[in-house]
Amino acid sequence: MSGPCLRVVLADDVLIVRQGIVSVLEVVPNVEVIAAVGDATELLAAVQEHEPDVVLTDVAMPPTHTDEGIRAALTLRETNPDLGIVVLSQHAEPAYVLELFADGSSGVGYLLKERVGDPDELARALTAVSQGGSVVDPKVVDILVSSQQQGSRAVDRLTTRETEVLSSMASGLNNAGIAAELFLSDRAVAKHINSIFSKLDLGEVDDTHRRVKAVLTWLAAH
Repeated sequence: MSGPCLRVVLADDVLIVRQGIVSVLEVVPNVEVIAAVGDATELLAAVQEHEPDVVLTDVAMPPTHTDEGIRAALTLRETNPDLGIVVLSQHAEPAYVLELFADGSSGVGYLLKERVGDPDELARALTAVSQGGSVVDPKVVDILVSSQQQGSRAVDRLTTRETEVLSSMASGLNNAGIAAELFLSDRAVAKHINSIFSKLDLGEVDDTHRRVKAVLTWLAAH
């Protein structure tokens, strides 16, 4: 990997896992772990102190060992909107992904911990979110949209304009932002989005989750 050094804050409550991830990243050029902490409170403090480019955090940390990493990620999305965030999980939890991506997909990633052993894959994920991109573990996408292949076929059913709208949606724009970017009326955007939901068979969930699933389908196909 070329370019300036990517500064990373890592959070995982299991010491041996934390040390292992640090060791993996030590072999990646231009990536530096500037802090490694054990819970969400320490994570938020480390981000404030060190101003990293990317956060790499476990989902489950003290005190409840449930979704502290997701809570911290959502907080950081509000307080540090330019910060890249990759959430690591032991299991594929679609509900966490839906929550994490509910406010847009820009600069956010969700990977299973089994990917951590591959330095190149981990480095690509960190780089992508630091540049405003998105990364979702293929196993999670499979659960949400049945399979990447099915997702690709569904996207192929979209018109050119619907594809543009979905691409803008995937970049994190709301309806007003999409309208401004594509020179459409708000009503036209809403109509295209409803058509997208229909063609992607997303008619049985609430609007927020339909948007997230549509974006994940787009990511799966690209």
